[in-house]
Amino acid sequence: MPSREQLERYAEVLVRIGLNVQEGQPVSIRTPIEAADFARILVEKSYEVGASTVHVDWLDPLTRKIRMEREAEEHLVKVPKWAVQKSEEQCEENSAFLFIDADDPDLLKGIDPKRIALVSKAMHSALKEVDKNFMEDRVTWLVCSIPTLNWAQKMFPQDSEQDAVSKLWDAIFKVMRMDQADPVAAWNDHLNKLEARANFLNDKKFRRLHYMAPGTDLSVELPDGHIWKAARSANGQGKGFVANMPTEEVYTLPKRDGVNGAVSSTMPLSYGGVVIEGIELTFENGRVVHFNAKSGYDTLKELIETDEGSHYLGEVALVPVNSPIAELNTLFYNTLFDENASCHLAIGEAYPTCLEGGQGLSKEELLARGANDSLTHVDFMIGSKAMNIDGILDDGSEVALFRSGQWVI
Repeated sequence: MPSREQLERYAEVLVRIGLNVQEGQPVSIRTPIEAADFARILVEKSYEVGASTVHVDWLDPLTRKIRMEREAEEHLVKVPKWAVQKSEEQCEENSAFLFIDADDPDLLKGIDPKRIALVSKAMHSALKEVDKNFMEDRVTWLVCSIPTLNWAQKMFPQDSEQDAVSKLWDAIFKVMRMDQADPVAAWNDHLNKLEARANFLNDKKFRRLHYMAPGTDLSVELPDGHIWKAARSANGQGKGFVANMPTEEVYTLPKRDGVNGAVSSTMPLSYGGVVIEGIELTFENGRVVHFNAKSGYDTLKELIETDEGSHYLGEVALVPVNSPIAELNTLFYNTLFDENASCHLAIGEAYPTCLEGGQGLSKEELLARGANDSLTHVDFMIGSKAMNIDGILDDGSEVALFRSGQWVI
């Protein structure tokens, strides 16, 4: 288990590199109650760097499960107005939002997927306007993680409780570069390298990507004015932040109606407290026309049928199989980590920030330019050591980008 000093160093990386809290800026932390001790360290570090106030929302997964099991549907779909108003006010105040993502992957196993989908759709519908602040990087936000017992036991079922949690701490600290002499400097160097990849892709202005692997033969057209992005973003005040830590990806948006072919997932997807395995999707003119899964099919069906936009893709992301997370050869059952071990796609909404002049455009304007809109945005992993990816230029010539799952540029 990490020492107090190690936890403070970790919190400092999250607050200084991830959130980049500014003097006088409010901070909002959303955390499971099991992470309370670490959350308190985050509160201390936030104040140390100048936060004006720090608000903490405590989440109890077991209470959530009980509610999902017992509450009548007519109440499940109600989202309190005060919850929306609270989020709106925090965004208006330029709060920096930190989310600790450490759910039990099997929390809602056995719950009717339709009930899970009802709650998710109701929440995303109520917070649609609030979510624009995050999708367009108007506010600072960061998703990070620490171990929780049920999650650790899912990953390391043969180990004792203490050993499982210790192993998960070791894995998180490894991929978060906490084993480096100066983690802050190591992160700045890593972010610079990711931006160099994104700059290369932006200079090429590829017309489409072609993915080839067992079970995958997929053509993804990219819209005019698409932008490849790396980890660093800037909020509405021009202050930098890193939305996901860890992160190994460069990403952009596909053209909504320009995806054709078949793709198969290569890692399980933990979604809404349910694990979905063996996802298979077929696209025609951007839309999912066939889908299947070896397990979690009903949950996948509810995800795809969330709305019309959830039948389309909103993100394509490139991650090599020799990333630090991939080299651990460990399945995290947590998208924050697993998506950074593998190339991935996202079902649902596109990031307007991946389109030139996309921030501030209306839904109709974004759709007209090829960006997808949806209530949801869910990543699933498709990369492997057998994955080859070519970039196709306007003149039809091809540039090899990935061979055997790794960058070749």
